[in-house]
Amino acid sequence: MRDAAPRETTAGEATREPVSLEQFLADIGARAFRFAEIGLRQRDDAMDAVQDAMIKMLAYADRPPPEWTPLFWSILRSRIVDIQRRRTFRMRWLAPAADREDGGVVEWTDDSTPGPSRSHDNREAYERLVDALGALPRRQREAFSLRILEELDVATTARAMGCSEGSVKTHLSRAREALQRQLEAWR
Repeated sequence: MRDAAPRETTAGEATREPVSLEQFLADIGARAFRFAEIGLRQRDDAMDAVQDAMIKMLAYADRPPPEWTPLFWSILRSRIVDIQRRRTFRMRWLAPAADREDGGVVEWTDDSTPGPSRSHDNREAYERLVDALGALPRRQREAFSLRILEELDVATTARAMGCSEGSVKTHLSRAREALQRQLEAWR
C-alpha cells in the first residue's frame, strides 16, 4: 500500500501528497510543535496549541489534500495568537511582572552530530535562533517561520497568515534584516 502519491512542484522536485488527514497530521506534528514553541516560548502551551489545531483539522477531512497545509497553519497561527492574548490578559491581572519567562531550554537532539562539542554548538545555535525569532514582531516571526523554516510558497503563506502576498514579502524582508542584525555578532 502506498503512503502518498507523488506530485510535481514548480521547482521540478517530487513531493508526496498525503493520502489521509491522519498521515498529514503525523507528518506535520514535529514542525508544528517547533513553530508553536517559538511563538509561545512554553512547551506545554505549544503542545496544547498543536493538539487543538490538529483536533480542529479533523473537521476539514473532506477538503482536498492541497488545502490542508495552508488551512492547518492558519488554524495553528490563530490558536497561538489566542493563547498569547489569554496569557497577556491573565498576566496583567495575576502578576505585575508580566514580562517574566520560564527560561526553559528546548531540548534539541540531532542524531547526526558526531560529538558532544558539535552537539553543544548546534544546540547553542538553535537557542540563539529561537531567541532571535522570539524577539521579532509576531507577523515577521510567522512569515519567516512559514516561508523559510516550513518552506511554504508565498501564496500558501499569505493564505495561512490571512494577508496579501506583498505583506508576506514585506514581513519576511524585515524579519531577515532583523535576524541578520541580531545574529551577526554570534557568527
